[in-house]
Formats: sequence, structure tokens, C-alpha cells
Amino acid sequence: MFKGKKKYTVRTSGDPVLTQEAAPILTITPETVELAKQMVETMYLFDGIGLAAPQIGLSQQLVVIDVPAPEDKDVVLSPGEELLLHQMPLALVNPRIVSTAGKMVSREEGCLSVPGIYAEVVRPERVVVHFTSLANQEIEIECDHLLARCLQHEIDHLHGVVFTDRLSPAEAARIDGELTKLRADGKRVNYIRVKKK
Repeated sequence: MFKGKKKYTVRTSGDPVLTQEAAPILTITPETVELAKQMVETMYLFDGIGLAAPQIGLSQQLVVIDVPAPEDKDVVLSPGEELLLHQMPLALVNPRIVSTAGKMVSREEGCLSVPGIYAEVVRPERVVVHFTSLANQEIEIECDHLLARCLQHEIDHLHGVVFTDRLSPAEAARIDGELTKLRADGKRVNYIRVKKK
């Protein structure tokens, strides 16, 4: 049935790689560029807007994102959104959050590594992020809205943090049964989700 098709995998909650600090990428090589391309393909196939290398089992500081522009045309875009939204999909090497600002905002999040489970996560509404592009350009930009949230979510993965680690006690209790079942089911398949294309 799957003969000749390419296999794509995502690691799920319970896999130790998702709890590890990822190693920085010291040199951007053709292999780094190819890895980013494969990650974008995986992100699309699993219907995500962001993916970090640990989610495919590689403990490296590489993130890919494809965040849509706000649907409300009256929204004032941040400098980072103005710069990055038309460049999607985007790969970020060694991204880090320099600072946060604005009020704390609660919004529902999901994750390709925690399939089918959604919960409210409180995060700063605005961040300044520094990263290196695949073209080896150092970029530091201020981001708002969904882009800011996606970057925080994916950068968390590089530090061994999944969104379920950031839940309030009430939200954590609400999804505890689902998460326990996900991890038990995942253990039987080595915490790997597979899709073929």
C-alpha cells in the first residue's frame, strides 16, 4: 500500500527527546538546509504551522514555521510580522527570545507532538526574537499576534518544554486523562506518529 511513498514521522509526548535541551547549530551546511526542507514537508503533511527539530527526533536548534497573516485587515502588524509573514515558510536557526512585552494572553494551543489535545496557555503577547536565517543572516525582530505565540511555542521545544508543561493546574487536570492515554498509546509505537506521502 505504501510502496514507493516517503515516510514522515513526528515524536509524541513521552519521547525523551522532547524533554531535552537541543544543541545549537554551529555551522549552516547544505544538510541543514535539506533538514529544514524536510521539516517543512513534515509540518505541512501533519497540518501544523510550526515544527521544531526535536519533534522529528533531532535535538538541534532548528525551527520551521508557516504562520498566516491576521484575517482582520485592521490589525496593526508588528515590525517582525511586516518582515516575516510574506516570507513563509521560514526556517530559524538557533532562535532565542531576547525579551517579552505586553500583557499576558490566554489562547488555545495544540501541538503535533500532542495530537488531538488542546488547552489554554498563557503567554506574553509580544516577543523580540533573535535567530539566524538559512542564508546565515542574523535577524532580530519584534513579533506580535499568532507569530509571537508560534515562536514561543516552537522555541520552547528547543528547551525541552511542551505546551502541556505550561498549563494552569486546572487546565492540566482537565486534560490529564487524555494525556495519560496518549502517552500509553505512544509507548506501544515508540512515541512515533507516521504518515506517508
